Amino acid sequence: MDGARSSSREDLAVRNVVESWAAAVRRRDYEGILKNHSADIVMFDVPPPFQSKGIEAYKKTWDLFFSCTSDPVIFDITAMTIFADGSVAFVIANMHCTEPGPQGERVELEFRLTIGLQKIDGQWTIVHEHHSVPASD
Repeated sequence: MDGARSSSREDLAVRNVVESWAAAVRRRDYEGILKNHSADIVMFDVPPPFQSKGIEAYKKTWDLFFSCTSDPVIFDITAMTIFADGSVAFVIANMHCTEPGPQGERVELEFRLTIGLQKIDGQWTIVHEHHSVPASD
């Protein structure tokens, strides 16, 4: 991209994909989570495995997340920036969720999210996700 801002129409379409994905996570809705993802998705996540390739491996990462999460599922976008042209987009976001603490209590977790999308057959499709937390000493 040449530094030009995205069109508001493309931004809105990408935002809808990302927000509907996050809402599906909060509902524990696997079909909704996977809906706009490529069969060949590659994801880098906070917990192992380091890298997941393909939609089935990606789906298994949600099994782990949900096994460690109680209701209501907290999975919120706190800031999002979108860069999109006619065929490629990426999203950078700050996210908030909780994880179990040492005594089973909920511990707040802030993490970073980068999503790469490609427009395939007129639909924005997530082809890459990268979830990360800042390194600690």
